[in-house]
Amino acid sequence: MIISDIKDLALGETLDCGQAFRWKENEDGSFTGVAFGRLVTFRLDGSNLSIDGADESDRKLWSDYFDLSLDYGSVRNELSLLHPTMCDAAKYAPGIRILAQDPWEALCSFVISQNNNIPRIKLIINRLCEAFGDPISDGWYTFPSAETIAALEPDDLAPIKAGFRNRYIIDAARKTASGEIDLESLKTVPVEEAREKLMTITGVGVKVADCTLLYGLHRLDCFPLDVWMKRAMAALFPELTPSSFGKYGGIAQQYIFHYSRMHPELFE
Repeated sequence: MIISDIKDLALGETLDCGQAFRWKENEDGSFTGVAFGRLVTFRLDGSNLSIDGADESDRKLWSDYFDLSLDYGSVRNELSLLHPTMCDAAKYAPGIRILAQDPWEALCSFVISQNNNIPRIKLIINRLCEAFGDPISDGWYTFPSAETIAALEPDDLAPIKAGFRNRYIIDAARKTASGEIDLESLKTVPVEEAREKLMTITGVGVKVADCTLLYGLHRLDCFPLDVWMKRAMAALFPELTPSSFGKYGGIAQQYIFHYSRMHPELFE
Protein backbone atom coordinates (compact mmCIF):
# COMPACT_ATOMS: atom_id res chain seq x y z
CA MET A 1 0.00 0.00 0.00
CA ILE A 2 1.18 3.53 -0.78
CA ILE A 3 -0.28 6.70 0.68
CA SER A 4 0.72 9.64 -1.49
CA ASP A 5 1.12 13.38 -1.00
CA ILE A 6 2.49 13.03 2.54
CA LYS A 7 3.55 16.25 4.27
CA ASP A 8 5.15 16.97 7.63
CA LEU A 9 6.11 13.40 8.51
CA ALA A 10 9.47 12.08 9.69
CA LEU A 11 9.27 8.41 10.63
CA GLY A 12 12.13 8.45 13.12
CA GLU A 13 10.97 11.54 14.94
CA THR A 14 7.42 10.19 15.13
CA LEU A 15 7.90 6.48 15.82
CA ASP A 16 10.94 6.64 18.09
CA CYS A 17 10.28 9.72 20.22
CA GLY A 18 8.71 8.01 23.22
CA GLN A 19 5.05 7.92 22.24
CA ALA A 20 5.14 4.35 20.86
CA PHE A 21 7.44 1.47 21.80
CA ARG A 22 7.07 -1.32 19.26
CA TRP A 23 8.85 0.08 16.21
CA LYS A 24 12.31 -1.03 15.09
CA GLU A 25 14.36 1.02 12.66
CA ASN A 26 15.88 -0.93 9.78
CA GLU A 27 19.19 -0.18 8.06
CA ASP A 28 17.43 1.57 5.17
CA GLY A 29 15.58 3.96 7.50
CA SER A 30 12.27 2.11 7.32
CA PHE A 31 10.49 0.98 10.49
CA THR A 32 8.98 -2.43 11.21
CA GLY A 33 6.60 -3.19 14.03
CA VAL A 34 3.17 -4.28 15.15
CA ALA A 35 0.11 -2.11 15.72
CA PHE A 36 -3.54 -3.13 15.82
CA GLY A 37 -2.42 -6.75 15.52
CA ARG A 38 -0.78 -6.11 12.14
CA LEU A 39 2.90 -6.53 11.29
CA VAL A 40 3.91 -3.81 8.84
CA THR A 41 6.93 -1.87 7.61
CA PHE A 42 6.73 1.86 6.99
CA ARG A 43 8.99 3.39 4.36
CA LEU A 44 8.93 7.07 3.39
CA ASP A 45 10.14 8.00 -0.08
CA GLY A 46 9.71 11.71 -0.62
CA SER A 47 5.98 12.34 -0.26
CA ASN A 48 5.02 8.66 -0.59
CA LEU A 49 4.49 6.48 2.47
CA SER A 50 4.82 2.78 1.62
CA ILE A 51 3.27 0.35 4.10
CA ASP A 52 4.53 -3.16 3.39
CA GLY A 53 2.26 -5.88 4.70
CA ALA A 54 -0.81 -3.65 4.81
CA ASP A 55 -4.13 -4.49 3.18
CA GLU A 56 -5.84 -1.88 1.07
CA SER A 57 -8.84 -2.16 3.36
CA ASP A 58 -6.68 -0.69 6.14
CA ARG A 59 -5.84 2.52 4.30
CA LYS A 60 -7.92 4.67 6.66
CA LEU A 61 -6.51 2.88 9.70
CA TRP A 62 -2.94 3.86 8.82
CA SER A 63 -3.88 7.31 7.62
CA ASP A 64 -5.54 7.90 10.98
CA TYR A 65 -2.57 6.34 12.78
CA PHE A 66 -0.32 9.09 11.46
CA ASP A 67 -3.03 11.74 11.82
CA LEU A 68 -2.68 12.57 8.12
CA SER A 69 -5.97 14.44 7.93
CA LEU A 70 -4.63 17.21 10.19
CA ASP A 71 -2.61 20.00 8.58
CA TYR A 72 0.43 20.08 10.85
CA GLY A 73 1.90 22.98 8.89
CA SER A 74 -1.03 25.16 9.91
CA VAL A 75 -0.75 23.89 13.49
CA ARG A 76 2.94 24.87 13.61
CA ASN A 77 2.13 28.31 12.27
CA GLU A 78 -0.53 28.77 14.93
CA LEU A 79 1.72 27.58 17.75
CA SER A 80 4.64 29.67 16.52
CA LEU A 81 2.70 32.85 17.18
CA LEU A 82 2.61 32.10 20.90
CA HIS A 83 6.30 32.54 21.70
CA PRO A 84 9.63 32.94 19.80
CA THR A 85 11.06 29.76 21.36
CA MET A 86 7.92 27.85 20.44
CA CYS A 87 8.53 29.01 16.88
CA ASP A 88 12.09 27.65 17.01
CA ALA A 89 10.94 24.34 18.47
CA ALA A 90 8.18 23.89 15.89
CA LYS A 91 10.57 24.55 13.01
CA TYR A 92 13.24 22.23 14.42
CA ALA A 93 11.30 18.98 14.02
CA PRO A 94 8.39 19.62 11.64
CA GLY A 95 8.01 15.90 10.92
CA ILE A 96 6.74 14.92 14.35
CA ARG A 97 3.13 13.77 14.38
CA ILE A 98 0.95 12.46 17.20
CA LEU A 99 0.08 8.83 16.59
CA ALA A 100 -3.48 7.58 17.05
CA GLN A 101 -2.70 4.34 18.86
CA ASP A 102 -4.80 1.56 20.29
CA PRO A 103 -6.09 2.98 23.61
CA TRP A 104 -5.46 -0.13 25.71
CA GLU A 105 -1.94 -0.59 24.35
CA ALA A 106 -1.14 3.06 25.08
CA LEU A 107 -2.53 2.85 28.62
CA CYS A 108 -0.60 -0.32 29.42
CA SER A 109 2.58 1.02 27.81
CA PHE A 110 2.56 4.23 29.82
CA VAL A 111 1.83 2.37 33.04
CA ILE A 112 5.03 0.44 32.24
CA SER A 113 6.85 3.70 31.42
CA GLN A 114 6.77 4.98 35.01
CA ASN A 115 10.27 5.68 36.35
CA ASN A 116 11.68 3.99 33.28
CA ASN A 117 13.74 4.80 30.19
CA ILE A 118 12.75 4.13 26.59
CA PRO A 119 15.09 1.15 25.91
CA ARG A 120 13.90 -0.62 29.05
CA ILE A 121 10.25 0.18 28.33
CA LYS A 122 10.67 -1.45 24.92
CA LEU A 123 12.24 -4.56 26.46
CA ILE A 124 9.43 -4.97 29.00
CA ILE A 125 6.75 -4.51 26.35
CA ASN A 126 8.49 -7.01 24.06
CA ARG A 127 8.55 -9.56 26.89
CA LEU A 128 4.87 -8.85 27.64
CA CYS A 129 3.93 -9.50 24.01
CA GLU A 130 6.08 -12.62 23.73
CA ALA A 131 4.61 -14.08 26.92
CA PHE A 132 0.94 -13.22 26.48
CA GLY A 133 0.35 -12.01 22.91
CA ASP A 134 -0.44 -14.12 19.86
CA PRO A 135 2.40 -14.98 17.45
CA ILE A 136 2.29 -13.30 14.06
CA SER A 137 5.57 -14.28 12.39
CA ASP A 138 9.35 -14.24 12.84
CA GLY A 139 9.32 -13.37 16.53
CA TRP A 140 6.61 -10.72 16.30
CA TYR A 141 3.54 -10.91 18.55
CA THR A 142 0.31 -9.02 19.03
CA PHE A 143 -0.12 -6.82 22.06
CA PRO A 144 -2.09 -8.89 24.61
CA SER A 145 -5.66 -7.77 25.16
CA ALA A 146 -6.89 -6.28 28.40
CA GLU A 147 -9.04 -9.39 28.86
CA THR A 148 -5.98 -11.65 28.61
CA ILE A 149 -4.01 -9.66 31.18
CA ALA A 150 -7.05 -9.25 33.45
CA ALA A 151 -7.18 -13.02 33.93
CA LEU A 152 -3.66 -13.03 35.41
CA GLU A 153 -2.25 -12.26 38.82
CA PRO A 154 0.66 -9.86 39.40
CA ASP A 155 3.05 -12.76 40.02
CA ASP A 156 2.20 -14.14 36.57
CA LEU A 157 3.89 -11.06 35.10
CA ALA A 158 7.23 -11.84 36.75
CA PRO A 159 8.80 -12.93 33.41
CA ILE A 160 8.38 -9.45 31.90
CA LYS A 161 10.50 -7.92 34.71
CA ALA A 162 8.29 -4.88 35.25
CA GLY A 163 8.73 -4.99 39.03
CA PHE A 164 6.33 -2.88 41.08
CA ARG A 165 4.40 -2.02 37.93
CA ASN A 166 2.95 -5.56 37.69
CA ARG A 167 0.01 -4.86 39.96
CA TYR A 168 -0.63 -1.56 38.19
CA ILE A 169 -0.79 -3.39 34.85
CA ILE A 170 -3.22 -5.95 36.25
CA ASP A 171 -5.47 -3.28 37.77
CA ALA A 172 -5.50 -1.31 34.50
CA ALA A 173 -6.41 -4.47 32.59
CA ARG A 174 -9.19 -5.46 34.96
CA LYS A 175 -10.77 -2.03 35.01
CA THR A 176 -10.60 -1.88 31.20
CA ALA A 177 -11.79 -5.43 30.55
CA SER A 178 -14.72 -5.11 32.97
CA GLY A 179 -15.89 -1.86 31.40
CA GLU A 180 -15.34 0.06 34.62
CA ILE A 181 -13.15 2.25 32.45
CA ASP A 182 -14.51 2.63 28.92
CA LEU A 183 -11.52 3.93 27.00
CA GLU A 184 -13.52 4.79 23.89
CA SER A 185 -15.87 7.01 25.87
CA LEU A 186 -12.90 8.91 27.28
CA LYS A 187 -12.21 10.27 23.79
CA THR A 188 -15.22 12.57 24.03
CA VAL A 189 -15.94 13.39 27.68
CA PRO A 190 -14.39 16.57 29.18
CA VAL A 191 -10.65 16.06 29.48
CA GLU A 192 -10.66 16.68 33.24
CA GLU A 193 -13.26 13.94 33.68
CA ALA A 194 -11.27 11.56 31.48
CA ARG A 195 -8.08 12.25 33.43
CA GLU A 196 -9.80 11.64 36.77
CA LYS A 197 -11.25 8.37 35.51
CA LEU A 198 -7.86 7.08 34.41
CA MET A 199 -6.38 8.07 37.76
CA THR A 200 -8.70 5.60 39.50
CA ILE A 201 -6.30 2.92 38.24
CA THR A 202 -3.77 1.91 40.87
CA GLY A 203 -0.48 3.68 40.24
CA VAL A 204 -1.77 6.03 37.53
CA GLY A 205 -1.03 9.67 38.22
CA VAL A 206 -1.46 12.82 36.16
CA LYS A 207 1.48 12.18 33.84
CA VAL A 208 0.49 8.61 32.87
CA ALA A 209 -3.14 9.68 32.49
CA ASP A 210 -2.18 12.57 30.22
CA CYS A 211 0.14 10.38 28.14
CA THR A 212 -2.72 7.90 27.68
CA LEU A 213 -5.08 10.69 26.74
CA LEU A 214 -2.68 12.19 24.20
CA TYR A 215 -1.09 9.12 22.64
CA GLY A 216 -3.90 6.58 23.04
CA LEU A 217 -7.09 8.65 22.90
CA HIS A 218 -5.76 11.42 20.63
CA ARG A 219 -6.73 14.19 23.02
CA LEU A 220 -4.46 16.76 21.38
CA ASP A 221 -5.07 19.35 24.08
CA CYS A 222 -3.27 17.22 26.69
CA PHE A 223 0.23 18.36 27.63
CA PRO A 224 2.03 15.63 29.63
CA LEU A 225 4.55 16.98 32.12
CA ASP A 226 7.44 14.79 33.22
CA VAL A 227 10.57 16.00 35.01
CA TRP A 228 12.20 17.00 31.73
CA MET A 229 9.18 18.94 30.48
CA LYS A 230 8.77 20.73 33.80
CA ARG A 231 12.38 21.82 33.50
CA ALA A 232 11.87 22.93 29.90
CA MET A 233 8.76 24.92 30.75
CA ALA A 234 10.49 26.65 33.67
CA ALA A 235 13.55 27.55 31.60
CA LEU A 236 12.01 28.37 28.23
CA PHE A 237 8.43 29.40 28.94
CA PRO A 238 8.32 30.73 32.52
CA GLU A 239 5.40 32.99 31.71
CA LEU A 240 3.30 30.21 30.13
CA THR A 241 1.40 27.17 31.38
CA PRO A 242 0.40 24.00 29.49
CA SER A 243 -3.05 25.50 28.90
CA SER A 244 -1.39 28.41 27.07
CA PHE A 245 -0.86 26.14 24.07
CA GLY A 246 -4.57 25.53 23.58
CA LYS A 247 -6.20 22.75 21.62
CA TYR A 248 -2.89 21.62 20.11
CA GLY A 249 -0.98 21.53 23.38
CA GLY A 250 0.01 17.91 22.86
CA ILE A 251 1.67 18.71 19.56
CA ALA A 252 3.43 21.69 21.15
CA GLN A 253 4.64 19.41 23.93
CA GLN A 254 6.28 17.06 21.44
CA TYR A 255 8.02 19.92 19.63
CA ILE A 256 9.27 21.35 22.94
CA PHE A 257 10.36 17.96 24.28
CA HIS A 258 12.39 17.10 21.20
CA TYR A 259 13.87 20.58 20.84
CA SER A 260 14.90 20.65 24.49
CA ARG A 261 16.52 17.22 24.41
CA MET A 262 18.51 18.18 21.32
CA HIS A 263 19.64 21.54 22.79
CA PRO A 264 21.02 20.88 26.29
CA GLU A 265 22.89 24.19 26.10
CA LEU A 266 19.59 25.96 26.70
CA PHE A 267 19.73 24.79 30.30
CA GLU A 268 23.32 25.71 31.10
